[in-house]
Amino acid sequence: MPEVTLISSDKREFSISREAAMVSPTLKAMLEGPFKEKNGRVELPGIEGNVLAKTVEYLQYNLRYRAQPNQEDIPEFEIPTEMALELLLAADYLNV
Repeated sequence: MPEVTLISSDKREFSISREAAMVSPTLKAMLEGPFKEKNGRVELPGIEGNVLAKTVEYLQYNLRYRAQPNQEDIPEFEIPTEMALELLLAADYLNV
């Protein structure tokens, strides 16, 4: 499974499966559209490393559980209170 590298504003790099990255319509457009990112590397200058790390975790969580037939079996996705606003902004930008 091919991987994509997401690069935060503080130049931290996060590897994620291409399939998990495609959960985000914004990332999907960046990876497939006319502005294809070079070699599967996507720079996200508006998102700090700690927020991008949690966002990557959510994209993987979403991919894993979105087709789960029994919603009661899905574990809760933990969001640190101190990071909630930044995660909301990142989620809005990535459309997830």
